Amino acid sequence: METTPGLLTFIIFLPLAGALVLLLVPRESKEAIRWFTLAVTLLVFALSLRLYFGFNGASAGMQFREFALWMPQFGIHYHLGIDGISLWLVLLTTFLSVLAVAFSWVVEQRVKEYMFFMLLLETGMLGVFCALDLVLFYVFWEAMLVPMYFLIGMWGGERRIYAAIKFFLFTFFGSILMLVAIVALYYLHRDMTGVATFDLLKIQQALATSPLDLNLQLWLFAAFALAFAIKVPMFPFHTWLPDAHVEAPTAGSVILAGVLLKMGTYGFLRFCLPLFPDASQVAAPLMLTLAVIGIIYGAIVAAVQPDVKKLVAYSSVSHLGFVMLGLFALNAQGLTGSILQQVNHGISTGALFLLVGMIYERRHTRLIAEFGGLKRVMPVYAAFFLLVMLSSVGLPSTNGFVGEFLTLLGGFAVHIPLTVIAASGVILAAVYLLWMFQRVFYGEPSEKNASLPDLNLREIAILVPIVVLIFWIGLYPSTFTDAMQASVENLIRQVNGDAGAAWLAQMGETVRAVTMR
Repeated sequence: METTPGLLTFIIFLPLAGALVLLLVPRESKEAIRWFTLAVTLLVFALSLRLYFGFNGASAGMQFREFALWMPQFGIHYHLGIDGISLWLVLLTTFLSVLAVAFSWVVEQRVKEYMFFMLLLETGMLGVFCALDLVLFYVFWEAMLVPMYFLIGMWGGERRIYAAIKFFLFTFFGSILMLVAIVALYYLHRDMTGVATFDLLKIQQALATSPLDLNLQLWLFAAFALAFAIKVPMFPFHTWLPDAHVEAPTAGSVILAGVLLKMGTYGFLRFCLPLFPDASQVAAPLMLTLAVIGIIYGAIVAAVQPDVKKLVAYSSVSHLGFVMLGLFALNAQGLTGSILQQVNHGISTGALFLLVGMIYERRHTRLIAEFGGLKRVMPVYAAFFLLVMLSSVGLPSTNGFVGEFLTLLGGFAVHIPLTVIAASGVILAAVYLLWMFQRVFYGEPSEKNASLPDLNLREIAILVPIVVLIFWIGLYPSTFTDAMQASVENLIRQVNGDAGAAWLAQMGETVRAVTMR
């Protein structure tokens, strides 16, 4: 295994360094600003690939760890690391950041400020997935709110201020409760061990040795879970999402759907399950129920949307319900499918937002009724849209099928009736996406649509890597699941104890057989 000292720090803070350099570039040099920002995101993505090639998939522990004193008198340290759970989310972040910046060539107003906030946002997101100190995690968690707030509020649609404020208030409210729980863990660990620290691994080890009382676990679980449920967003905390998606600029919607929503699901995996295992098992039936409600509700509401972007936004509520279903199945199939589906959703839904943005730049409308016959006018665009849409539906051989299959497999092992209802969400997804595709792409093109230009080379270059990943994950999922398997098994042991270890011995081979090609 290859390791590079300081690699995580370099990956996290290189976008911030690039943003500071942008401050020195004249505002009028728009092309230079665009190319410089793209170069920074490409370099960060290239560096993040070293994490994959240097990652030891057989190890469940944290890798590429970095530790430095920050505020030792308060037990706060600069502690970074990744495992098989966070590896793919880091790579997803760096990959989508490149595509978002490449699409942002269409931005003409305040380009310097726009690219500045895009780079700041990337630093915040990467920090969330790598931080192993609770205070450091919280700093990154809050830091990424600011650039997204400005991206929505300054470059969004007509109701951008309303959407930006709603996004900020919802997320900030949940974050305050999480901060209270973080401080409580600090004092609980100090009382247990005599050591004052916010180090996640030390707190986790102490709680594994001396588990908290169930009632206390439930209160702390609730504080963390509310912050993460809002970010996912789970039903009924989802109401900020459609407004934020619809009003955000296209690149903002890509990052919001592709990465920011995954911070909520990641939070459940990194904090709620290992720190509060008993509370996680007690809360599992409720979380499974809310996940299934979200799947059906999101699909039904998506089906009646007149706006393509709003349809895709509500589809996120539905698809992330599958992520939560697999997560709280608390078994190997479910957790593996949940993590993989987070990556799949980021790729497929991010691509749908890019495609919607491409047609919006040509017509300046997203209303389904304004389109029709685009297959004849823009055949290349129609082909890409069809492939991405089918991956979102979960067609076999695409990425969406593998993730949804594993989450449903995990769900069937713990709650058959709820999982049967959840499975109907796959059918509903096909209904609203295929119906939308029929209305937009078939029929006779109107006069306004008859002369629309097809995709240019830049847009094709953005979409091709996405299509490659769609089929790569769909046909060779073991490339992705192998790296996370040891971490998933370790997490199940933490949640289920000895029973989980015995259960893994029986079921672990099933997951490997399903994902092996």
